[in-house]
Amino acid sequence: MFIRRIDDCPEFVAGDNTRLREVFHPDKDGLDLRYSFAVARVAPGKTTLLHRLVHSEVYHLLAGSGEMEIDGEREPVSTGDVIYVPPGAAQRIVNTGAEDLTFVCIVDPAWREADEEILE
Repeated sequence: MFIRRIDDCPEFVAGDNTRLREVFHPDKDGLDLRYSFAVARVAPGKTTLLHRLVHSEVYHLLAGSGEMEIDGEREPVSTGDVIYVPPGAAQRIVNTGAEDLTFVCIVDPAWREADEEILE
């Protein structure tokens, strides 16, 4: 059995300026996974850098509200929303609320720095 507390995962600033806690990653944990699983946080009034990944991504919003942009299309998002980001899509998220925008981020296959391009 493999159980990890999110609070035990060190937080760092990702390439798109998201505060990130990587929970599961097959290259780091010796787990038989295809995907990586992280919890991200964007402070009120902040926007992540426009970026794209080679692979698909799914966000599940745990707290807060904001605006998701995918390939120039913008939609309001809030707690409970699940967002699919297609492979190669230019994306960013804006925290429009008064609290941290917190979300689970799943990348399949697992995120790798070489698979991400910062566009700004």
